[in-house]
Amino acid sequence: MNIKDYIPRIVDKEINDLIATYGAVSIKGPKYCGKTWTSMRHASSIFALDDPDGNYRNLRVASMDPNAALEGGKPHLIDEWQLVPATWDAVRRRVDLNPGPGQYILSGSSVPAESGSEDPIERIRGGNLHSGFGRITTVRMRTMTLMESGLSDGRVRLGDLFDLNVPTSICETNSIDGIIDMVMCGGWPGNLRLDPDHRILAVSRYPDEICEKDLPRIDSTKSPYKMKMLLRSLSRNESTLAKYTTIAAGMKEYDDESMTDETVKNYISVLERMHLIENQPAFNPNLRSSVRVGKSPKRHLTDPALAIASMGLSKKMLLDDLELFGFMFEAMCERDLQVYANSMGGRLYHYRDGSGREIDAIVELPDGRWGAFEIKLGANQIDDAADDLLDVGRMIANDENGRPPEFMCVISGTGGATYRREDGVLVVPITSLGCRSGRTPLGGSIDGFCLSSRMMLHLL
Repeated sequence: MNIKDYIPRIVDKEINDLIATYGAVSIKGPKYCGKTWTSMRHASSIFALDDPDGNYRNLRVASMDPNAALEGGKPHLIDEWQLVPATWDAVRRRVDLNPGPGQYILSGSSVPAESGSEDPIERIRGGNLHSGFGRITTVRMRTMTLMESGLSDGRVRLGDLFDLNVPTSICETNSIDGIIDMVMCGGWPGNLRLDPDHRILAVSRYPDEICEKDLPRIDSTKSPYKMKMLLRSLSRNESTLAKYTTIAAGMKEYDDESMTDETVKNYISVLERMHLIENQPAFNPNLRSSVRVGKSPKRHLTDPALAIASMGLSKKMLLDDLELFGFMFEAMCERDLQVYANSMGGRLYHYRDGSGREIDAIVELPDGRWGAFEIKLGANQIDDAADDLLDVGRMIANDENGRPPEFMCVISGTGGATYRREDGVLVVPITSLGCRSGRTPLGGSIDGFCLSSRMMLHLL
């Protein structure tokens, strides 16, 4: 389908490949991240279950007969399929009967809750769905990266780092004010035409929309007020390893709201169903030494702008607390790294061991190669960040079972140049980082130097 003014997304290539491989592709992600537009871009026809036309005729018809949602040119999009969970099994069954790739796209902003009913019909209606393995595969969409929204020139591509060929380049130096705007605006494509102040205003309403309008439809047993307080506590713990106990304690300390650890877990599970939580798992380098490697995930909301909005923070408040803002900046960089890594089939991790050594972000590719990133807001923090990377790198390299990184990189907020330090650590501004797919308005590459293989000369 032709979508006017469609902004290409990095995930487009993955969706194309999966449509050519599977009978159906499910595209999931938080509300307003662009799922419907991207799904339509890859579809030939659409059946929207949230279309209000005819007093929600589509929804009523599909509720009576899920197969009614399946008719149309292929690939056929069923938008907001979770409103009638049985459409999932209807698609799976149709693909079983008529094998072949590229038949259906399912788009949804939440996952149906499973029913506890013993009645098999009620269990299906309530969200107890067949996995669809082999017929339906799933793609995760996220809010837009800086490269997709045109705020990064993308000249330093993640793949170039792994290929050990990174260009030396100069870019415009970013001010703290400008970086705060980038984080506060968030990556919602529907807001791109607005100026920064109005983008921030739009995002500021997002937490209330989630809690007061979406939550009652998704789980009416949960309190909108308590969910707001939980979001505030999660936001205060953005980019940390906080446990449920810490999150509950924060609600009590700051908002005088009591919640047990189990209740916190249950409320967070609803946010996960809404695709508003994306935690960063711990990396295990498989060391033979006695070093105890942490297993706790790093906590993230789907976009750090949501965390800022949930706490009601202004630009001045962030300027007055740059330590707090540093966690929000780190979250934005890790969101971008996650998208860039996924475009290469990779995954994003973090590392922390019992000795207190840590790495903010690790990208691991399917072939086992990995790269390490420290994320720092100011250029004055680069030296310490590089030392931290080298310290962990030496420890891993000296272990008989260690897998040294292909490269080490400091992502900088205010820096204005990509370069290699004498110790071999790369420095890359976040506004120059990107990947090989997607929007690169200031794109292009410059022939540069090669990094030392696996950084070994600088780790030993």
